Amino acid sequence: MLWAGVAFGQEARHVALPNGSLQIYSVMVDGRDLSAQGKHEIKLDPYPERVTFGFGPATNSTWVPIRLTFKLEGYDPVWRRGRSSAMTFKVSFYNDSLDIVDQHVFTVEKDSTGWNGSLKTSTLTHRRETILVPPRATRVELVLSSAGPPSAVGVYVVDGLEVSHVTTNGTPQILLGNPFDADSDTNLDQSPKDWQRDGTGPSMAKVVEIGQDPQKKALAILDEDPIGHAEWHNKLATAPRVRPGELLVVEWNELFSIGVADTRAAEYQDLPPGNYRFAVKEETIFGVPTGVETSVDLIVPLPIWKQAKFWLIVVTILIAAAAAGVRYHASHKLKREVSRLKEQRALEQERLRIARDIHDDLGARVTQISMLSAMAPGQMNFPQNAAENFHQISQMSRDLVSALYETVWAVNPENDNLYAVGNYLRQMTSQLCEPAQLRCRFQIPMLPRDVEVSSQTRHNLAMAVKEAVHNIMKHASATELTIRVVFSEMLLAISIQDNGCGFQASGMAGGNGLANMKRRMADLGGTCVVESQPGSGTSVHLRLKIKVAETNSARDVVPDTMNIEAGREQSKS
Repeated sequence: MLWAGVAFGQEARHVALPNGSLQIYSVMVDGRDLSAQGKHEIKLDPYPERVTFGFGPATNSTWVPIRLTFKLEGYDPVWRRGRSSAMTFKVSFYNDSLDIVDQHVFTVEKDSTGWNGSLKTSTLTHRRETILVPPRATRVELVLSSAGPPSAVGVYVVDGLEVSHVTTNGTPQILLGNPFDADSDTNLDQSPKDWQRDGTGPSMAKVVEIGQDPQKKALAILDEDPIGHAEWHNKLATAPRVRPGELLVVEWNELFSIGVADTRAAEYQDLPPGNYRFAVKEETIFGVPTGVETSVDLIVPLPIWKQAKFWLIVVTILIAAAAAGVRYHASHKLKREVSRLKEQRALEQERLRIARDIHDDLGARVTQISMLSAMAPGQMNFPQNAAENFHQISQMSRDLVSALYETVWAVNPENDNLYAVGNYLRQMTSQLCEPAQLRCRFQIPMLPRDVEVSSQTRHNLAMAVKEAVHNIMKHASATELTIRVVFSEMLLAISIQDNGCGFQASGMAGGNGLANMKRRMADLGGTCVVESQPGSGTSVHLRLKIKVAETNSARDVVPDTMNIEAGREQSKS
């Protein structure tokens, strides 16, 4: 138990050293050095591509750590030991001249499956390898070595080592047995029979006791030298004899913990945003923490465009910009609407003035002509021929007055609604049918006043209906006509039906009257359909989709100067 006491004494010595302190010297971020000495927290820029931590013993310390491990908490799932390092188990073949002719190397790194930091309680892992003896080989040597990378440190234990080959009769023959058989009385500070220590630090080749109840001896390499190595190997002078072509079976049990002695830097790439803590700690040769460690906090912030504060500002700006845009658009639209309404008001005022002038001036004058021409034949000694001429003048004047009133109705903007259209169709049809003693039936409901109908639309509708009534009076030999008006879902349907003689509508070329009606409705985007059969009367169907006008409430934006002016004119009269 002498070695064990020394080994564990060394472990205690590393923990107890008063000047055994670690230090994080620097943090390199994308080639830029951020001094980490004396700092507990370092804040980086978003999305660093490469972050390198430099660490080691404090500058005023003479202490050298055996093994260092590190971890970036929040990123690394486990503690890391830097670059990979390994120890080896080798099977070497020699010829009679003791020249090596072949070699099989089995590496071990990190920790074995059952390793828990203790030689007594760690679980061994069994290994079995089958190897073909190469040509010219006459001897076999087994080597347990830490001569991998010089910086490899740690413990490698091999137990139950045995080399055998299968004979021709199928019976295994042991060529090299366990160095510590049941009768072995080898002390911990002595080499087993036919085995020897080697390497640049042969004292690190140890005989150790493993397990408990009972304990057993095993070969071990306990390497704590970052520049040296140790080996166990059987002596060539007594090495087992082999023959080329033989099949050897090499079996052993092992446990190990391999670290790196010169780890002084750790590098991370493309760190995502987050809060981290970089920690470094020392471990014993067995990989057990000594309690010596240091750390620094690291903050990788979110980029500005991913921070809630940034998006709050962006959303606020967008809302303000949207509100300003909506306000500007509404204001601009309102100005356009006001301008349009002003122009519309001006146009309506001009239409009203024209209608007033026609009615009050031209209409009055024509009416006067009609009255004078009607009175002239009553004078004494009035020539017969002149009386007939004056009668014609009077009739033409009355016709002209009627036409003027139709024009006044069409021009007057006060009639730009569906209610006025219905009233006018009723009055116009009655005036047309009364002289011809043609009975009229009207099925015209109370049409809405708030549905706007333009002057052009009213005029074409009135002319189409007038043409249909004229055709009935001229050609139908009818005694009665019926006018129906239906308005539903902005569709205006007008039907003019008579009980006259009718005609064959199919295959018959329409006259100017029918063509005019269809053309007028087509100009408005509507339809005109004529249905007739001989002896069954005729029906004319006018259909027009009334376009939804601008809301009437927009008119209130501009003062109703038209009505004011009309009131002034009426007060003057």
